[in-house]
Amino acid sequence: MRSTRVVALGGGHGLAASLAALRNVTDELTAIVTVADDGGSSGRLRRELGVLPPGDLRMALAALCGDDEWGATWSKVVQHRFAAEGDLHGHAVGNLLIVALWELLGDTVTGLDWVGRLLGARGRVLPMSAVPMDIEAVVTGLDPQDPEARSRVRGQVAIATTPGKVRDIALVPADPPACPEAVEAVHHADWVVFGPGSWFTSVLPHLMVPELAHAICTTGARRLIVLNLEPQQGETTGFSPETYLEVLRSHSPDLRLDVVLADPDAVSDVEALRKVVEGAGAELVLATVAVGDGTPRHDPVKLAAAYTDILMRGRIATWR
Repeated sequence: MRSTRVVALGGGHGLAASLAALRNVTDELTAIVTVADDGGSSGRLRRELGVLPPGDLRMALAALCGDDEWGATWSKVVQHRFAAEGDLHGHAVGNLLIVALWELLGDTVTGLDWVGRLLGARGRVLPMSAVPMDIEAVVTGLDPQDPEARSRVRGQVAIATTPGKVRDIALVPADPPACPEAVEAVHHADWVVFGPGSWFTSVLPHLMVPELAHAICTTGARRLIVLNLEPQQGETTGFSPETYLEVLRSHSPDLRLDVVLADPDAVSDVEALRKVVEGAGAELVLATVAVGDGTPRHDPVKLAAAYTDILMRGRIATWR
């Protein structure tokens, strides 16, 4: 499995969970991360310095750290947040380190590569776009007098916490330039992995960057979708497992799917999900990947086992 080239798409905790598993499956791993965060430390640095929001990139790098003393220590360091009375309060050390290297080196990808080398990261982290962007959503349910009235909500934080129902999303600017290295990684991948994660603000945005979306839809790689363990309050309230796939395909009708991975405890109607998956031309794989304590978190060891099984069967199918 070590020579299998895997590209993982997403952002935040979902992508971090996927990377923590995949780094134990392959040594040819690239994370392509959304860059639309406008909250917290990332939002402040973005507004003050005009840089890409570094938070999701930092989390991806931390997830790629090894389990040895070096990796475990540096993972904690870059994730550490200052608690202070002044301007440093809430800033993550890794965010400041990433932005400092961007300023010194003058190149986003080079800066991330340097941080990865310092951390001993088992893979590469790239932004999905060369410029920061906003996500704008069409939302219903915000007007109590007219529940079907459509409103526009802008910003990742606002969308993730909206009490309404997200119907559609768009990027601002509408056609941001893709990171060239990210496009190249997708074209050379054996597998492209979507999810888990915030569907509208972490997963779907990759399919809205024109050049990156074209690469995802035309690459010879197989495509794996990892479904969330439960709906995210606000952003995907009331979603069934089938809904995630329906929304994904509505935003990218040309996207071909190969495998959909779901935890059986998160699926109330397996046959309904299987019907949607097979209708998309894909195979449904059910595997227990949750931590097992009742919280909606993926277990890196269980997820790595599921990834290994899926990727290995994909290689066998290719050899045949």
